[in-house]
Amino acid sequence: MSATANNSSSAAAAKQAGRPLKLAEVEHIEILGTKSIVCGFHLIDYIWTDIFANLAPASTYVLITDTNLARLYLEKYQDGFQAAWSHRNSKGGNAKVPRLLTHILPPGETSKSRATKGAIEDWMLSQKCTRDTMVLALGGGVIGDLVGFVAATFMRGVPFIQIPTSLLAMVDSSIGGKTAVDTPAGKNLIGAFWQPKRIYMDMAVLSTLPAREFSNGMAEVVKTAAIWTPEEFDILETSAAEVRAAVLEGQKNTTDAGLTLDTRSPEQALLLRVISASARVKAYVVTHDERESGMRGLLNFGHTIGHAIEAILSPQVLHGECVAIGCVLEAEIARRMGHLGEVGVARLTRCLRAYGLPTSVSDPAIRSLVGDRRIAEVRPRRLMDIMGLDKKTIGSQKRIVILKRLGETLELQPTNVDDSLINEVISAGVLVSPVPAAIFAAGNGDNIVVVPPGSKSISNRALQLAALGTGECRIKNLLHSDDTQVMITALQAMDGCTFAWEDDGDTLVVGGGGGKLRVPEGELYLGNAGTASRFLTTTVNIIDAGSDTEATTVVTGNARMKQRPAGPLVDALRANGCTIEYCEREGSLPIRVTHTGRQFPGGRIELAASVSSQYVSSILLCAPYAQEPVHLVLVGGKVISQPYIDMTIAMMVQFGCKVQRIAENEYLIPRGAYTNPSEYVVESDASSATYPLAFAAITGTQCTVPNIGSASLQGDARFAVDVLRPMGCVVEQTETSTTVRGPPRGGLKALGDIDMEPMTDAFLTASVLAAVAPTANGGVTRIRGIANQHVKECDRIAAMCDELAKFGVKTENHRDGIDVYGVALSDLEDATPSVDCYDDHRVAMSFSILACVAPRGAEIRERRCVGKTWPQWWDVLARDLGAPTAGVDPAPAVHASGKDAGGSSAGPGNASVVIIGMRGVGKTALGTAAAKALGLGFVDMDAYLEKEVGQTIPEIINGSGWAAFREHESRLLGKALAEDYRTGHIVACGGGVVECEANRKILKEHAARGAVVVCLVPNMQHVAEYLNQDRTRPAYSATSDINDVYARRIPLYAESCNYEYLVDKALLAANEEDQAGSWSVIERDFIRLVGFATSRRLNRVDIAHQSFFVSLTAPDVRDYLPAKLSQLVAGAHAIELRVDLLLGAAPFVGADLADAGVQDAFVHYAHRQFTVLRHSSSLPVVFTVRTEPQGGAFPADSDPLRVRLLRSAIQWGAEYIDVEVDAATAAEVYAARQNSLVIASYHDVTGKQLRWNEAEREFADEMLVRARSCGDIAKLISVAQTWADNLACQRFLQQHHSVEKPVIALNMGYLGQLSRVLCPCLTPVTHPLLTSAAAPGQISVKQINEARFLGGLLPSKRFFLFGTPIQQSPSPAMHNAGFTALGLPHVYGLMETQTADELRGILTAADFGGASVTIPHKQSVIPLLGSLTPAAQRIGAVNTIIPTTQGGSDRVVLVGDNTDYLGIVGCLQRAQLEQQSEAFATARGLVIGAGGTGRAALYALYTLGVQNVVLFNRTVARAEELAREFGELFTSIRVVADLQAAALERPTYIVGTIPASDLVIPDELFGAGGAGVALDMAYKPRCTPLLGAAEKNGWRTVPGVAVLIEQGIHQLEKWTHATAPVKVMADAVYARYDAEF
Repeated sequence: MSATANNSSSAAAAKQAGRPLKLAEVEHIEILGTKSIVCGFHLIDYIWTDIFANLAPASTYVLITDTNLARLYLEKYQDGFQAAWSHRNSKGGNAKVPRLLTHILPPGETSKSRATKGAIEDWMLSQKCTRDTMVLALGGGVIGDLVGFVAATFMRGVPFIQIPTSLLAMVDSSIGGKTAVDTPAGKNLIGAFWQPKRIYMDMAVLSTLPAREFSNGMAEVVKTAAIWTPEEFDILETSAAEVRAAVLEGQKNTTDAGLTLDTRSPEQALLLRVISASARVKAYVVTHDERESGMRGLLNFGHTIGHAIEAILSPQVLHGECVAIGCVLEAEIARRMGHLGEVGVARLTRCLRAYGLPTSVSDPAIRSLVGDRRIAEVRPRRLMDIMGLDKKTIGSQKRIVILKRLGETLELQPTNVDDSLINEVISAGVLVSPVPAAIFAAGNGDNIVVVPPGSKSISNRALQLAALGTGECRIKNLLHSDDTQVMITALQAMDGCTFAWEDDGDTLVVGGGGGKLRVPEGELYLGNAGTASRFLTTTVNIIDAGSDTEATTVVTGNARMKQRPAGPLVDALRANGCTIEYCEREGSLPIRVTHTGRQFPGGRIELAASVSSQYVSSILLCAPYAQEPVHLVLVGGKVISQPYIDMTIAMMVQFGCKVQRIAENEYLIPRGAYTNPSEYVVESDASSATYPLAFAAITGTQCTVPNIGSASLQGDARFAVDVLRPMGCVVEQTETSTTVRGPPRGGLKALGDIDMEPMTDAFLTASVLAAVAPTANGGVTRIRGIANQHVKECDRIAAMCDELAKFGVKTENHRDGIDVYGVALSDLEDATPSVDCYDDHRVAMSFSILACVAPRGAEIRERRCVGKTWPQWWDVLARDLGAPTAGVDPAPAVHASGKDAGGSSAGPGNASVVIIGMRGVGKTALGTAAAKALGLGFVDMDAYLEKEVGQTIPEIINGSGWAAFREHESRLLGKALAEDYRTGHIVACGGGVVECEANRKILKEHAARGAVVVCLVPNMQHVAEYLNQDRTRPAYSATSDINDVYARRIPLYAESCNYEYLVDKALLAANEEDQAGSWSVIERDFIRLVGFATSRRLNRVDIAHQSFFVSLTAPDVRDYLPAKLSQLVAGAHAIELRVDLLLGAAPFVGADLADAGVQDAFVHYAHRQFTVLRHSSSLPVVFTVRTEPQGGAFPADSDPLRVRLLRSAIQWGAEYIDVEVDAATAAEVYAARQNSLVIASYHDVTGKQLRWNEAEREFADEMLVRARSCGDIAKLISVAQTWADNLACQRFLQQHHSVEKPVIALNMGYLGQLSRVLCPCLTPVTHPLLTSAAAPGQISVKQINEARFLGGLLPSKRFFLFGTPIQQSPSPAMHNAGFTALGLPHVYGLMETQTADELRGILTAADFGGASVTIPHKQSVIPLLGSLTPAAQRIGAVNTIIPTTQGGSDRVVLVGDNTDYLGIVGCLQRAQLEQQSEAFATARGLVIGAGGTGRAALYALYTLGVQNVVLFNRTVARAEELAREFGELFTSIRVVADLQAAALERPTYIVGTIPASDLVIPDELFGAGGAGVALDMAYKPRCTPLLGAAEKNGWRTVPGVAVLIEQGIHQLEKWTHATAPVKVMADAVYARYDAEF
């Protein structure tokens, strides 16, 4: 905070007297009986003049604002104050000059606190402010609410002025007198009603408003019009572009534009009208209900649900954005209750979108802000819980503002709404239960009349015809759906027509543009609207770009649209002379049309129409505007869906153009123009009509659709006659209506063979009816003629097969149809199937019909997908047809077919991983290794491309050039990620894939869906050396060329990826000879990154147990290598990389961090340090950039670099990111965190602000709320002033910490050390080997554990070795040394018994901590245990017992584990790296012995990825038995009779498990060229025969004692949940071992 005082002297006033005042012409709005709301432009001089002239005088004026606004306006307000006062005195006044004090706050919601309020009041008192002070709030809602509350309570209330600077504050928070601050319990819970004396709305300040803030405010404007004023809603609906221009562009031309009426532009006048109208409504409501007892509740339309969403998604998602989503959902509730029509919901949705607002939680804008993981938190139950606390809720009764129509509410207050209805609307899915049996009774129930929405097919055609025509056309019964909205938006983007609504949106008035289209400003994005995409593909070619022959239009859509075919239409248009190219995948959108001046040439056009009739309609609709008459010839086999072609031709006639059919598949269309009829009524959708008619058929009831009959243009109108009548229904059809009565329940008949080519979309409805039609025609319905349904919104035929199977219905999938084998209703699956809809409206609606008679109904997973054609279908199903429905929150789907029908997203974790980076960096090698380790397939895009094209890459480049190669690359990349290798693979791309913009877009979209795109960052020297030897690809001319190419690609790689991995062998060894073995480490850690990024191996700390992270303080991680690091991490669970302390490295001491070159160098240095740490330890990394104000070394003024480092750490795969809680950075990093967890931290280095005592801890509570809003873990650090501060900190933790919501809270300094002992998780620690601690008072793990023991927090446990004979075992020495090194009070001893039963008492003792198990108890102890780990189960033996508590209870369960195999794994991995031996995946292993240890050896080889194993045992039968048992784990497991035979297999890894004996080890066994590893489990004698022979032959040897230590380390870590002190434990063993051997 900062504050300044401005005591205007008479000299200063005199100096200003010469400046003329700029007094604005304003508009006043009355509220509470006074005209205190003032609207205008450039109001500063007017504000002060009005205050001085018309309000009670004050001795002191206090202007409070934030730092952002102070930079823009503070000097102007100070200047205006002096100028206005001097002008007042120049007229003869000699009043004493008042003081103007200014107080500046940090921006953001966190300033709106009791602590900030108190600080302001203390400052005002210190400035000797009295009761005659006037307070001015210059800012948005935060400033207004806070400062208003200060004014309400200071001196028991002083005058208050609101000067809102955001659109949201102008139309919402500034009006009404509500003031408040936030508390940890919630927002706005402490406050008062305190009416401002004036509210000055200066529209000029909106010119500095970011576009998103403009949209944020417009949510309230739209909301207000929706509840109150139909006329204002109409203006908002039709003037979005003008309002946006007035706000974002209209103020920037001249300084004083709009000051007076004659300088006010039409856009400014419109803006003033819109905002003042909204303010006027709120003023009226406040006047009549100041204290919110009734009518004022209307202003909360959209807020009940919106606030609940905001509670989950803020601060990343703004208030207005959440309210916009809430408005749509609450309008849907009104529609569900029968009060608001679908037109109203559609218009409201369209209007909000026009102002850049999201209308659903799944909106791409929301996803980009918070990511899929946060969106998944917006669950119905959580929303309902939050709504239960809403201030409008009375008791448990929720209240929502219900619209009757746009501009009018059902009541003049919120309406009571049942929880079940709200839950249904906000849920992602819907549970449709069986219709009550009473409805099935013969003759029961009246005829149900259902009017489906307008036909999608006719609506889209009518829109295009009217847009291309001349004159006005009023279209009635237009379908209000996503698809038609897409068409309207696209036609508007081409400026081809005008649209206006009449009759409350029931009539669309289209002003035709006569075919004069212009190039749209951006892409035409069509979502998944297939009809619009086909029609507009031809339409854009009509555009006349004039002299700009290089102008282009891109037509694109969503991921599914990019899979749907467009090739035949594009081929025909290309052949006709149109210039069209594919931007990504050949044969599908997106396409780019170049407007060369030829437009749509016309003449003879040949078109393949066997895939979609929409191709034909597309050309027909545009043909009159071609340059020549069109002679359209349909080729390529049978034309699909002829009725839709006939529909198009009939409608063209209605708009004045006649098509001549000169042969069966030939049409002649003359040039001309459409003439719009004055009115056009769209028929109801015949495809949609099949659902209520099918309901009657399946339930035995009667239903009439009044506006679909035999005279319909739509082929699906024949459904009732051609499908339902043969199935046993009574059908009555006139020219304009259809009535169906179904047979008695269960009486439907199978159809046998039926050709549904004239009504392909209706096959889904027929299929669900056929599923319960077991009689006639053998109970089989064979539907044909529907081949096009394989390529609709999804593969509908595959989808029907998959989903009907969930009901127990057998089907067969054919190229052009489906066979359905009907079953009796009683034979349907007695369960509640969960139906995947694949984002396909017709799948959802069809299965909702089947659910009405299924024994337990069905869960329809995607209720919102019906918005494509019938948004209110669920309302009709429940309200009109009587089907019981309820909201349901479906679990994540797993598709049975693997086809991903409809493009339904596979889980991000299973989406294919893409690797990009320079050629030669190791994409193939690392990708192959990761694929093998993670069980994925591997695809080399270069090899894939060569196979698909049929040429090598050099052949393509040499023959056709780089452009042709890039075109192939782009097309196939899209195909690979969308179809062939969409999931379950690692895809390695060519080095130059990012050179093409289309490729980068594909990669970014892949990453945006939650998939992993990882860029390998190279050491360019190594890459250059490799490329100089590689002759398989076109070469660069010199190394310098390679570096130039890389420099150019760096930003392109960065743009395209969401993870980075540094590949640099030099980090592991200084010289080339030593680097040879480093590749295995690079592979291992790349696998670790991919496992983390794909959520397969997240490597997180178990918060349920005490945990620590050690803070490294050296400026170079390599200072701790090779020996220190393993000692430093003993007892720790993570390592903190203090990146701010890396500034102590020589190159950066005193460096200018504002220099771009220095920034790049430091980020690269940090990346190298992070990678070295990764290569050196498997522990999670806490990535921290601590700033100077919070006790670190990073300059506070280098925030852009700090943000860059933090975001880079996310891409590098840091498990934890420590982010200081601030206004913007924390929220930004949290939103971008991917799989990293954010520790949101605040450090009070004085200990004076962050206090823990109940009486002082308000700031701590507020910081906790703030940290939790932008972090996964909250971290609050203070400084102990007294020893008692530790106890207060502990009480704070007891109240707030949980495993679900972890909190790190402690005190720094010597006095605060106890708080470190008591901190429950992720306590930062130091180590004696560190030269300095990272923070004052930091202590070691050993010290914390010792203190916890002395404090009674860490009871001593007893550990044992069970077995016999065991007296010579080194295990007690090893484990006791480990316990001592960690400060643990435990004791490890021997328990020698002959039988396992003798151990029962020890195992059940309260102080039993765990045990090692050796012979003869490894198997006999198993019955005494509660459970076994998978490893112990497979090996069939236990060598470790771990007491655990499970399920949140105190009940102890003894878990049996086996660490023998882990000891073998660890030792072989290290030896492989040191020996540079063959990779495990391709090597052969040999196990000598078939006993219990042999079993562990086999499991170890399996774990390492060895696929081919040889097994030798002197008793061959026992070896064969073991081979059969383990055979499924390996590609090959071969038993040999002797070791000579084993030598012929040339093993690389040998594990001996037979105690040293007279076994002869032949030298031939070591024929792997000195590159193998021999491990012997026996550790007596020191050199066994196996190890001696191996060493003689140049092999790396691993003695049994090394395995003993390794497995013991794993045991201690499993018992203590901490990193073992490896060196201490090993030294203890070797001290004894060396003495004995």
